Amino acid sequence: MEIFLSLLALLIGCGVFINGMNMLSDGLEKTTGRGLKKLLGKISNNRFAGVGIGAAVTALIQSSSATSVMTIGFVNAGVMSLSQATAIIMGANIGTTITGILVSLSSLNINIYFSLLTFIGVILMFIKKDNIKNIGAILCGFGLLFVGLDLMDNTFKNNIEVVNFFENIFSSINFPLLLIFVGIIFTALIQSSSAATGVIITMVGAGALTVGDGLFIILGSNIGTCITALIASIGTSTNAKRTAFIHLSFNLLGTILFTIILWIFNAQIVSALNTLLPGNTQMQIAWFHVIFNLTTTILLIPFINHLVKLAQIVIKEPKGKNAHLHLKYVDDHLLRTPSIALMQVKKEVEYMASLAKENLDRSFNILSSQNDKEASIIFKNEEVINFTNNEVTKFLIKLSPLVDSTSEKVIGSYFHVVNDIERIGDHAKNFVDIGVKMKNEELDFSSKAKEELNLMYKKISEMFDLAMNAFDDSDRSPLDDLTKDENIVDEMKDQLSSQHYLRLSLGDCKIELSAYFYSTVSGLERVGDHLVNIGYSILNPTGSQSIAKLEK
Repeated sequence: MEIFLSLLALLIGCGVFINGMNMLSDGLEKTTGRGLKKLLGKISNNRFAGVGIGAAVTALIQSSSATSVMTIGFVNAGVMSLSQATAIIMGANIGTTITGILVSLSSLNINIYFSLLTFIGVILMFIKKDNIKNIGAILCGFGLLFVGLDLMDNTFKNNIEVVNFFENIFSSINFPLLLIFVGIIFTALIQSSSAATGVIITMVGAGALTVGDGLFIILGSNIGTCITALIASIGTSTNAKRTAFIHLSFNLLGTILFTIILWIFNAQIVSALNTLLPGNTQMQIAWFHVIFNLTTTILLIPFINHLVKLAQIVIKEPKGKNAHLHLKYVDDHLLRTPSIALMQVKKEVEYMASLAKENLDRSFNILSSQNDKEASIIFKNEEVINFTNNEVTKFLIKLSPLVDSTSEKVIGSYFHVVNDIERIGDHAKNFVDIGVKMKNEELDFSSKAKEELNLMYKKISEMFDLAMNAFDDSDRSPLDDLTKDENIVDEMKDQLSSQHYLRLSLGDCKIELSAYFYSTVSGLERVGDHLVNIGYSILNPTGSQSIAKLEK
């Protein structure tokens, strides 16, 4: 019974440690996320700079997962190559070893002082300002790390039976490959290599696990964290899967190399660590973890392009009827880093808008020339627009509870913007339908009618640019011009209708064209209304500005 209670206390300590790790990481990410994203965005083709940036970012936010999410976002955005991403991931592996160094500080008997930060952090979290709350979360998370470590450490210190229990277990599986397997499974189960490292360091410090066995389990934990990422990448983009595969390949190669060396020279390596850090077994494990990732990175940096090619061979671009239906910049993994997720949603909305604009241009060309060769492209784009509208809306619903009040207002505006873009796509499809029907009925607008429609469409194109400039840059300056153009488009609608009546009376137009002409003019005017809604979304995140211009 006593062993059971001690094991329960060990699990509680592990849970507190993991919770502290998550709070620390989330607080650091919210505080520095935007700046770190800009830092990642400045990466060049210099792989050494990439490794340095990846290590620095991960050390600062204490989460290799968050670094990987940001990196995947840049790869998806097309502003970072897989080679550059690989360098950053290598650096992230180095940066994450800082956690082990922090955990090993518990050997200096300073847990009580760091644990006090939990109380200070909780007090700060009651303050309404988001920045102060984030600092509170950082302090509270950092303190909880040491509270959890203390709970785990006391489990062993207060009960020699627990120490003997684990000694017997590990003596029975004292075989390198089995120990590595234990590290893989344990890390995959708790989904945190940092927590796994913390538990291993604590057990080694308590004497429940030898340094030699602990080194093999540390190697396994590096593979275990990759398996978690691989499982998490299921259903994501191709490049996200390739990034996870590269991470696994990198750690797997390093583990194989170090397993061979450690297997042959285990006693010598343990002796060397004890000579460098005499008596401090916890520091020995932590610094071995640093050496492992540094050495693996140094050895594999020259082969980054080979790792990328291997990933591209193993994970190919999807094919099939619906292969084009996927989000370009967003997946659920971004929910771990809300500030980054919001930036990526904006990119997705901008891409959706570019497809709508492309469809408008192509569809109006079909309407004017009656050449419907591009109709299939428009219909395919329309599928993507509808899919994006639905998926982004679902993602925003998940993201909304995770952000602060300011970002929540931005999310409110995005709900309306994606809906307006989707309606613009519908109008583009309607123009195609009109053009195809006119072609089948051997009808065509007069040259004068085409000239008038082209002038109206030119004004709509100008409005599109103004609306997206206002949205992209959150800039109010284009809004006055946007409103003026909307008024001009409204006037043009009335003028074009009057001109068509005049042509009918003079016999210059066929009566059969009336329905098509009015539908086209009305459709263009409604596109203008949606563009005004998009432009003004920066002023009114809770709803559209052009209240009277809603889709009928």
